[in-house]
Amino acid sequence: MTIYRAAELKPALLEAVRAHAAPALDLSAVTEFDSAGLQLLLMARREAARLGKQLAVPAASAAVRDVFVLLGIDLDGALA
Repeated sequence: MTIYRAAELKPALLEAVRAHAAPALDLSAVTEFDSAGLQLLLMARREAARLGKQLAVPAASAAVRDVFVLLGIDLDGALA
């Protein structure tokens, strides 16, 4: 989930959020994650909230967790 794939992933993430009553993203297999990936997650979470849903991230790889730790936020988007 990097800037190189953000445009490709955006419609798929939005569709997944819209299609499921309780959307959840398993990010345990993500090997690359940057600020564009973070923006995708925040966009997906915002869309879920707009639809009255909550986006869950039950599993995240070290690459994903490292970015969240670096930015001082948790996977729910709150300040850590």
